[in-house]
Amino acid sequence: MGGNNAVLARNTKLAPINPLDSQTVAFSHYNNLSAQLPVDPKSGSLVPGGIKAQAEQCFNNIKAIVESINHGMNDIVRITLFVKEIKDVDLIDEVYKSFFTGYVPTRTVVAVAALPMDALVQVEALLANGVGTIPNAPQAGDLIKLVNNTANAPIDALSSQTVAFSHYNNLSAQLPIDPKSGQLVVGGVKEQTAQCLKNIKSILESIDVPFDDIVKVNVFVKNIMDIEAVNEVYRRFFPDSAIARAVAYVPARTVIEVAALPMHALVQIEVVVSHGDGTPPQAVEDRHGIIVEARNTDRAPICPLSSQTVAFSHYNNISAQLPIDPKTGKLVSGGIKEQAEQCLKNIKEIVESVDHVMEDVVKVNIFVQDIADIEAMNAVYTSFFPDGIPARRVVGVSALPLNALIQMDAIVSNAEGTPPLA
Repeated sequence: MGGNNAVLARNTKLAPINPLDSQTVAFSHYNNLSAQLPVDPKSGSLVPGGIKAQAEQCFNNIKAIVESINHGMNDIVRITLFVKEIKDVDLIDEVYKSFFTGYVPTRTVVAVAALPMDALVQVEALLANGVGTIPNAPQAGDLIKLVNNTANAPIDALSSQTVAFSHYNNLSAQLPIDPKSGQLVVGGVKEQTAQCLKNIKSILESIDVPFDDIVKVNVFVKNIMDIEAVNEVYRRFFPDSAIARAVAYVPARTVIEVAALPMHALVQIEVVVSHGDGTPPQAVEDRHGIIVEARNTDRAPICPLSSQTVAFSHYNNISAQLPIDPKTGKLVSGGIKEQAEQCLKNIKEIVESVDHVMEDVVKVNIFVQDIADIEAMNAVYTSFFPDGIPARRVVGVSALPLNALIQMDAIVSNAEGTPPLA
């Protein structure tokens, strides 16, 4: 594909506008939407009513954004639901079904400690972008979404196990469910972690994709103290092949403590996977043998269980950054402002280490221990993103690794793409 894709940020008055982020940021073949709160765009306030009214407003906002860029709800490849109360999911699903009446995207559902504006729900979407973002050079032909389900992993009527579009597969978050019984596996967090990863492996095998094509992993745990037990199992799955072991490849990763998970699970795992073959009608020469590029720099904290950034095709996937000083390996001193600044400095160092700049960031995900810290965090955030270009998600969590006050990860555009195998 000739030419370079450009970052394309857009907003519509038909959905809530926040000066700190863009409603949608397109790059190459994906639109990254900011997480939508149940805010009425006319009043700027939360809609009155309970969980169903709030869920409907979130989806109405997403629909308005999607339609404002000449797309439809069937172009959504992944939905993430953040709820205050896990018991509210059944009521949200009643609303959800009215927006996805046939095709269903991949989906992740978690309960978190708090949401901005004390909302009961927040919804985030990832959207296909068939025309790409090369200026004045739209993609020839409409790319096709490839949806797949296998009986070897749990099947859910409200989500597809995997939806491939262009050069990425987006998988639904996997719970520790035995696909034969439909129930949680017996045992504790180790057994549950193994089952989550087995389900992911079964889905990937069903579409002839190796486990080592995973570029990003999000681990949602009920108790952050379980992370060592989770990691013990995680090491058995990554690296998966002799080639990956030879280069010590591990995906980018984010670990998040959640308030609750569906079915009272202790852990849930979500992955994003490279799709070297692309989806039709991409020309063979545009997709053949594209490689995964994992990078680390000593100017940011290094973790043996995750790569700082994993590039594939036109995106860099960055691991969650804690407010760790890479020189000392310890949390920086100070409060939320100092910690937010260190997280963003670490992201900046990683971005620059792969010859990119902060203007290439298309999405930022922020996790804070105290939702009341958002204003102080924003004061720092705007110094790194003065134009408010990236899409954004902010959620409150009850705990973070190392008892940090804040953690951030990011998705970064990769205009040059990653090279094919020689």
